Amino acid sequence: MVALHGVSKAYANGVLALDGLSLDVRGGEFLSLLGPSGCGKSTALRLIAGLTDRTSGTIEWMQHARDKGPRSDKDRHEIGFVFQDPTLMPWATVAANVQLPLKLQGLGRAAQPRVEAALARVGLSRFAQSYPRELSGGMKMRASIARALVTEPRLLLMDEPFAALDEITRFRLNNDLLALWQTLGKTVVFVTHSVFESVYLSQRVIVMTPRPGRVFTELSIDAAYPRDERFRTSASYVAYCRRVSEALARAMEAA
Repeated sequence: MVALHGVSKAYANGVLALDGLSLDVRGGEFLSLLGPSGCGKSTALRLIAGLTDRTSGTIEWMQHARDKGPRSDKDRHEIGFVFQDPTLMPWATVAANVQLPLKLQGLGRAAQPRVEAALARVGLSRFAQSYPRELSGGMKMRASIARALVTEPRLLLMDEPFAALDEITRFRLNNDLLALWQTLGKTVVFVTHSVFESVYLSQRVIVMTPRPGRVFTELSIDAAYPRDERFRTSASYVAYCRRVSEALARAMEAA
């Protein structure tokens, strides 16, 4: 679906966030980008989404090279982005927050069924008329995911969405996210610095080097879906976590 070829990103302050990043994202897969803070994981997502410009290299999106300039409206509608913070408008209801992307597309009342469907998918139908201040941290993140899904994107980009949540809530949302992914058939690129989360969720884990970020190695997680607490407590899960942890340690040493 998306291919990055030798992509580099340098900021105006001289920081080189990415240097020669090459990465393929396959349609329908769940892919995690794993690495230490500051290694360019979030920058890679923003480049894919067209939220920032690369310094060099090429990005191929749906078989069309995007060498210069912003994405078209059609391309933007095929991407959903979930940020680390829910970024909900505090003065608007949950339903209004979820409807925002459709409103920006010029949809009026026709958007209502899609808003209702997105809220139902994340279990927030009863809270459509609530305000963000009335929600728990996990519910706010569910609302953010619903907002990303309401445009029915083909590609869902998620930037450490569960990092600030407690472990119990995080485990529950991991399970719910996998159920959504399997039901909707989206392609997911998930940024995390948790070895355990990357193994539990993903089909492939891309281990990145410290800044400037590039791919150090990739590991396949061949455990079957659906995954549940039996997998999380299994010997195979522990073995996968050990492999990924060792790869991350080697990436740090190589840097």
